[in-house]
Amino acid sequence: MQTNLADFIRDTHEGQEADAILRNCVHCGFCTATCPTYQLLGDELDGPRGRIYLIKQVLEGKQATAATQSHLDRCLTCRNCESTCPSGVQYGRLVDIGRKVVEQQVPRPLSQRLARTALKELLPRKWLFRPAMKAGQMVRPLLPKVLQNKVPLPQQAGAWPTRAHARQMLLLDGCVQPSMSPNINSATARVLDALGVQLFVPPKTGCCGAIRYHMNDQDGGLDDMRRNIDAWWPYIEGEGRDGIKAEAIVMNASGCGATVKEYGHLLQHDHAYAEKARRISRMTLDISEILPEFEAELQQKLAGYDGKRVAYHPPCTLQHGQKIRGKVESILRAAGVDVQLSADSHLCCGSAGTYSVLQPELSYQLRDNKLKNLAATDPDMIVTGNIGCVTHLQSGTDTPVRHWIELLDAALQGRA
Repeated sequence: MQTNLADFIRDTHEGQEADAILRNCVHCGFCTATCPTYQLLGDELDGPRGRIYLIKQVLEGKQATAATQSHLDRCLTCRNCESTCPSGVQYGRLVDIGRKVVEQQVPRPLSQRLARTALKELLPRKWLFRPAMKAGQMVRPLLPKVLQNKVPLPQQAGAWPTRAHARQMLLLDGCVQPSMSPNINSATARVLDALGVQLFVPPKTGCCGAIRYHMNDQDGGLDDMRRNIDAWWPYIEGEGRDGIKAEAIVMNASGCGATVKEYGHLLQHDHAYAEKARRISRMTLDISEILPEFEAELQQKLAGYDGKRVAYHPPCTLQHGQKIRGKVESILRAAGVDVQLSADSHLCCGSAGTYSVLQPELSYQLRDNKLKNLAATDPDMIVTGNIGCVTHLQSGTDTPVRHWIELLDAALQGRA
């Protein structure tokens, strides 16, 4: 694709990156076949190729409009198009650049500004989100259905293991997960403890930065990333509390994992953090990348385990963002679980971070389509690998929806 970027962005870091990405696009349109919003709406401008044209026009100097903003807002950033693209177009990075420029050119209505500000200020701050979630759970039966969908039933976390092990790893506990589904983190710690790995959550870590960064508060998102790096760094250097020296940083929310793995790229021009960010990204592993090392041990511990029939939904941030496919299914099958993939397992469930709040109509259409396909596998349970997917899918079905690590933890606990 030929480009002629406008003066305001041509010589910036973002402009140079956008120019390189745009020039890789060959207009083939393969991406439209796997774009969830294009499938629902049938509009070229609500597919990746159309959005790329819109971004190109804005970066070349054409004034953005409310319609431009709307088409970019409706993108899930599921990055399915990246998995499909034969030219390797990094659409996720391009759409972040385009959205930021459009946000600067197109004032939003007051209602949108209030909603987006509330999400950016509430969700990343655990000290605000935790009491808000607890209050919501106390009055949950009185809430309208749309709010009940965002407020899961209270859940016990269970015990955090206390044994020390020679192998030590860090865990990002996240911003909303400890309040919405606290058992996910403790289940991760218990599973690794059973396999001889000690998991530790450093104080002062929080949101990975994705919420604010992807809502066009990119400076705020980068600040969240720097805070995490500062909190992790002593434990990477072996100077943290209790002598912890971590060999890896574990992610059990694939959305966070996809973002932390990009710290090195996102902070590459920050001289104070660039090298640290690159090292953090190299050390970051989804829990599904760690457990294959222990498959034989899991098989031994769970020999004869009569596993449930589960339908597995691979989160977009895992299969498209991190390019991790097949590992979860392999781990669960090694543990004796009957794992089924649904039709269109490559498509987004509609959660997509704050998307289900800001674009509810499209989000719930995608959720219902996904649940229909998952139900067709006749599962006892639905499992996935991201807190957003867990909450969103559970809001539309009576079938239990869990993080897959909780299923593995329950199996090991049952054999203990």
